[in-house]
Amino acid sequence: MRKVVKTVLIFLILLAGIINQNEVYSASYPHQHRESSYQRAWAEQNNGICEYKNDDGTRVDCLTDTHAIEFDFANKWAESIGQALYYKYKTGKRAKVILILEHPETQMVYYQRVKALSKIYDFDADYVTTDILKTDSCNRCSYSDCKCHKIK
Repeated sequence: MRKVVKTVLIFLILLAGIINQNEVYSASYPHQHRESSYQRAWAEQNNGICEYKNDDGTRVDCLTDTHAIEFDFANKWAESIGQALYYKYKTGKRAKVILILEHPETQMVYYQRVKALSKIYDFDADYVTTDILKTDSCNRCSYSDCKCHKIK
């Protein structure tokens, strides 16, 4: 329990330090695809269950036989760690963060932060890029409810 409290405190400190950075980042890089599109694409390839509902109403982005996985866009890297650790607590499965890097050349720094903390707090970290969506020539994915189908 002490480790969970320590982790939550570190998470809050990190979050407080990056709120302004996230606001600037979000305005600069609007997302073309929904987070759920990345979740579904990954789950289909890895036998995962999307939006697994915990007994307290929280939802794990993707649950596999071994992992409770939190997906998030790169600028929400710190928030994703806290959520993944909470889902580990609720499900008893290993925590995993998968960051969505839409611009890997500039966003890899966020993944490196998550990876460094994963070694300290014992969770897994990975990332996906838009390649997982297998988009068409107009950069649309196969999920009709994704925002990419609403962009003109």
